[in-house]
Amino acid sequence: LFLFLITDKTVLWYASVPIYFIIWCPLRFLRGFATVSGAPASMSRFFYLSLHVYFKAIEVMEKFSELIRIRRSMRKFTEQELSQDEVVALLRAALMAPSSKGTHAWEFVVVDDKELLAGLSQCKDKGAELIAGAPLAVVVLADPAVSDVWVEDASVATTLMLLQAEDLGLGACWVQMRNRSMADGKPAEEMVRALLHIPDRLRVLSVVAVGHKGMERKPFNEDRLLWEKVHINTFDAPAE
Repeated sequence: LFLFLITDKTVLWYASVPIYFIIWCPLRFLRGFATVSGAPASMSRFFYLSLHVYFKAIEVMEKFSELIRIRRSMRKFTEQELSQDEVVALLRAALMAPSSKGTHAWEFVVVDDKELLAGLSQCKDKGAELIAGAPLAVVVLADPAVSDVWVEDASVATTLMLLQAEDLGLGACWVQMRNRSMADGKPAEEMVRALLHIPDRLRVLSVVAVGHKGMERKPFNEDRLLWEKVHINTFDAPAE
C-alpha cells in the first residue's frame, strides 16, 4: 500500500495540493522574510529545497509515465533531417546506458548516407525496408569478448535511444539484425558487417531508424495490458 501511495501519480498530484498551500507557500514567505531581515534561513531553506525536489520528482515521474505511453514504433518518416543537437542527444542516451560490470561492450555506427541507408534496408528478408526512408540510422554493435551479456547490454542502449527519440518528438524503430537472415539464408549480420566495414570481433544486434514522424500513432491502449502475465512470489497460482 505504501509503495502504491508514493508511486501512483494520481495520488501524488492530489496530495500535492494541500502540501503546496499548507507548507510550500508559507516556507517561501519565511525564506523571503529571512533574507530581508537577515535572520538565519537554513531551516526554511532546507524544507524549501526538500519540497522543490519532491515536486520535481513528481514531474519527472509524470513525464516518464507519459513518455512510455506515447512511444510507438515509427515506420514512416518525413524528409526533414535531424539537427546536430538531436543526433548528439540520441548518442548521449546510448552512451549513458548501463552495462554489465561497467564493460561498455557496445559500439555505435551512425549512418546518414542515403546509399548506405538503402543498403541497410536490404540486409534481411523483411522488416528493414523502413530504414531507406529514415534520414538517420544507428547501428548497435557489441563485442562478445568484452561482455558475455553483450546482447542485454546492447539491448538496453537500443531501448534508451528509442525513449530519447520520443522525448525529442522524433520517431524511431528497432530493426532487429541478430538471428535474422536474407531470403537465401545469409545472416543479416554478415550483410551489415560487409556494408559498413565492421570488424569480425563485433556482433550486430540492431539498427535504430530515426527521423521526424511521418504518420500519427495513437498512444498505447492500457486496456491491452496483460496483467495476467504478472505473478506474485511464485509463478503458479495458489491452490483453491
